Amino acid sequence: MSYNHQEIEKKWQDKWEVEGLYKTDDNSDKPRYYCLDMFPYPSGAGLHVGHPEGYTATDIVSRYKRMKGFEVMHPMGWDAFGLPAENYAIKTGVAPEESIRKNIKTFRRQIKSLGLSYDWDREFATCDPKYYKWTQWFFLLLYKNDLAYKAKAKVNWCESCKTVLANEQVIEGKCERCQSDVIQKDLEQWFFKTTAYADRLLEGLDEIDFPEKLKSMQRNWIGRSEGATLEFSIKDTDETLEVFTTRPDTLFGATYMVLAPEHSLVDSLADKIENLDEVKSYIKTTLKKNEIERTDTTKEKTGVELKGLMATNPANGREIPIWIADYVLSGYGTGAIMAVPAHDERDYEFAKKFNLDIVEVISGGDIENEAYVGEGQIVNSGEFNDLDIEKAKVEITNHAKGELTVQYKLRDWLVSRQRYWGAPIPIIHCTSCGEVPVPEKDLPVKLPTDVDFKPTGESPLKSSEEFNKDVVCPKCGQSGEGVRREADTMDTFVCSSWYFYRYLDARNDQEFCSPDKIKKWMPVDLYVGGAEHAVGHLVYSRFFNKVLKDYTDYVDFEEPFTKLVNQGLILAEDGRKMSKSLGNVINPDEVVEEYGADTLRMYEMFMGPLEDQKPWDTKGIVGIKRFLDKVYVFVTQYTEDRKDQSFKEAHEKENDQVKIAIEKTVQKVTHDIEEMKFNTAISAMMEFINLVYKTKDEIEDPVIESEMQWIASSTVARLLIILSPFAPHLSEELWQKLGHQESVFKESWPEFDEALTVEEEVEVAVQINGKVRGKIMVKAGSAEEEVVKEAKQVENVQKHLEDKKIKKAIYVEGRLLSLVV
Repeated sequence: MSYNHQEIEKKWQDKWEVEGLYKTDDNSDKPRYYCLDMFPYPSGAGLHVGHPEGYTATDIVSRYKRMKGFEVMHPMGWDAFGLPAENYAIKTGVAPEESIRKNIKTFRRQIKSLGLSYDWDREFATCDPKYYKWTQWFFLLLYKNDLAYKAKAKVNWCESCKTVLANEQVIEGKCERCQSDVIQKDLEQWFFKTTAYADRLLEGLDEIDFPEKLKSMQRNWIGRSEGATLEFSIKDTDETLEVFTTRPDTLFGATYMVLAPEHSLVDSLADKIENLDEVKSYIKTTLKKNEIERTDTTKEKTGVELKGLMATNPANGREIPIWIADYVLSGYGTGAIMAVPAHDERDYEFAKKFNLDIVEVISGGDIENEAYVGEGQIVNSGEFNDLDIEKAKVEITNHAKGELTVQYKLRDWLVSRQRYWGAPIPIIHCTSCGEVPVPEKDLPVKLPTDVDFKPTGESPLKSSEEFNKDVVCPKCGQSGEGVRREADTMDTFVCSSWYFYRYLDARNDQEFCSPDKIKKWMPVDLYVGGAEHAVGHLVYSRFFNKVLKDYTDYVDFEEPFTKLVNQGLILAEDGRKMSKSLGNVINPDEVVEEYGADTLRMYEMFMGPLEDQKPWDTKGIVGIKRFLDKVYVFVTQYTEDRKDQSFKEAHEKENDQVKIAIEKTVQKVTHDIEEMKFNTAISAMMEFINLVYKTKDEIEDPVIESEMQWIASSTVARLLIILSPFAPHLSEELWQKLGHQESVFKESWPEFDEALTVEEEVEVAVQINGKVRGKIMVKAGSAEEEVVKEAKQVENVQKHLEDKKIKKAIYVEGRLLSLVV
């Protein structure tokens, strides 16, 4: 018998909403718990089945924590600015505001259909002027503290979208939005000085519970390097070349230098370059390449010598040639490198191609055949020969009059975009005063509606009469042609770098957020989202929080998120990534319609560990639906039998197997929710239901005629409570059938009897030289010697031990005995 999921789920969703069951009480004196999802961009495609995975995980935790006595903050909102809505406007003429609001309506309906316990009173979209007022406030906070500035710089430029892209928006040389080639372009842009926080961003990683892989990605992105800054003079000029190297110990092996093609020295000494036409042609070719293409280690090395220029090695006075090559970038370090081909693979490849000198200065390799990058003693370095590497770094740096320094790969965050659909930058340009910040009392600077969305390479705001009407310099009072607003808008990552604070005080127009609410709710206890944000949003949010700590009285903590979990990707049934073009996308609406929200929720949690990538399997979802049907039938039959007085008198005489099993199941589900191992929690509940049915079949002499007399009412109640975070609609329906008037979600999470959860016997696998040769049952807590003795009684184990001596025995208590022979 299958229950009517459509009727039941709609019924309880409506009831929960009317009762405001999931609203968060800011005044509660319960311990607090802030459980957060990465808020979605409301695309026109609506939800796909990947979205409910993370949302269900946080919903299970939120429901569990409420039952454990916590006041839970569990909100949802919309990351609504960005290129897709503007590109849609260009294509269709539908304004971004209109399309985004329509998409949000669809997303909200779909999310509510999943029975997710969000507090919708805290909902907002980043495109709301009342929201981006505070995004602009953040910009001013940074600007006033010299952490926001405008500078000319090489940027990633998408010719199709006519806008600047951040590094993380360039995927394999293509724009992540339109897949067009990305080129390098010089533009005046706004930056946030994230580099000022490089060390603290690194140090903070040791204090937070993030996946190690993600921490490693952030460490690599920040890229702290200890080394030396050295100066090479240019022969017959007053110019010098500054380089940063992590290997000053190899300075005597520097046999040539390489500059970024855009390096200023190329222009300043152009009259001395004998092959200037060749150099200019190479530079022109380089500018057509993006950063990823230029730094691809697999591509053939190219370059041009700056004939007529020579540098002097500060260690030995040797004159060495200067080259330009596209693999050196102007934005990294000083835009120049000293090349030590004997001990750097890239330099070695370059030197071999162009027949440049290779001088060994670290012993231990075979530089005739390859670069040696290992450890060794200093050689061919004059008085520094035979020193170890670390000592040589210091002494050779001092000898060359250099300086030991630290540098970072991390660059300042480019935040300006030449697009319409984003938060306007709150700056006024005055011919008399220069850049002037908009006074906070005049925020928000609102987006106009009289814009042409067609990309021109400049922001549509620049030509908007509405946006530029009646602009007055806040400093000198000038108006008219001499005063204009900043026309660029902010990167959408700026809006998403602080949104978790807005949920705390979503209707506050007077201040960024109530300090009392920040003190109560922050930092976030659990944050769940995709690993693709490792070096974007998750770096910028941490940066923002540190700025708040340094320059306001709002926060006194460094990190905004205590624990982060990345959910794995859900693949299509064919094992490929879901894509419209491949026709393999699973629509959650269709799954909910056919199988129910509870089934979808439980299936996505049962597919495998939350963090793993896993393929969709329709057979699996059918299996989950069967399990829920079994629960429905069991509890429905139980409630029918309870009406019989003789059953009421006898039903507390619970079967011993069931009595012990419910304790173990409650223990297992409790533990697994805490560890976010939802698949094994569901498995434990399945095993319990199977045991209930099995026990019923095995009873040969029932006390009464009823089929359900062997199970206590408290056991049925506890089953529904532990099932409820996973399948809230069905659990609520069956809870009501048991005769309860209040919601199951107002119940306390059940305790378990520790004494009844202790296993008397455990199954132990026996391995011999890594292969399982048998399984044995032993008393829990048995010593290793006893387990080995028992294992020797197994016929197959005896066979593989015959005439062999056990060299080593490793016993993993209660699980595995590994024998090495």
